Amino acid sequence: MATQHLQREAPAPLHVQLKSRLVADITTRRYQAHQRLPSERELSEKYKVSRMTVRQALLDLARDGAIYTRVGKGTFVSEEKIDQQLRALTGFTQDVQSRGGVASSKVLEIKVVTATPDIAAALRISPDDEIIVLARLRLSDKIPLAVETAHLPFKNFPNLLKHNFAKESLYDVLERDYKITLTYAEQSIEASLATRSEIDLLKLKAPAAVLKMRRLTFSKDGSIIEYVMASYRGDRYKFRSTLQPKGGVQ
Repeated sequence: MATQHLQREAPAPLHVQLKSRLVADITTRRYQAHQRLPSERELSEKYKVSRMTVRQALLDLARDGAIYTRVGKGTFVSEEKIDQQLRALTGFTQDVQSRGGVASSKVLEIKVVTATPDIAAALRISPDDEIIVLARLRLSDKIPLAVETAHLPFKNFPNLLKHNFAKESLYDVLERDYKITLTYAEQSIEASLATRSEIDLLKLKAPAAVLKMRRLTFSKDGSIIEYVMASYRGDRYKFRSTLQPKGGVQ
């Protein structure tokens, strides 16, 4: 392994420089997904830095989701994150298919319950109104990526429970059977630690980060159709949007 020196007089700390070198090697596919990285000792010898410096760089990469560790086996390159652009109102199935993947779902529960005060407020219905709760594990090429729970007013969709949402798309059913055109949504995303249930369902290793998404979906006439709460794997997703300048911004 050829020796490569870092710039000891540079403003950036050595572990930051080493991290940048490794990120470049991963980005240029020198290290492929699930390929084992050199050991701490090997990296220390290659870059002429202490093993503590190497360990800090690897810890930073692990926090970013770029690498993962298998006890007794070493450190490996993670799968490239899914670059989810926040532009169009699409469902999980459409998103996966647009990337050339095969989408599937496992229904965790589908039931009719009385709306809790917070869900009723989100859907702008009475607290004693009934809602449909549809919880699904969403998978791409059989890999679990998200846990998603949709809440819909039961009075608007009384026959929804007759459908098999392990095979059918909710948005397709709404459009086909209820003649609803979904036109826009209000969505928020924040980082959070995965719950024990999410860790089990998404096959994560604790502690793990997830991206919590909340979305209100509206129809063409401005009616609220659904309130969705979803948790996406933080090690597999990154969300991106395109921002346009407002008038007067130089």
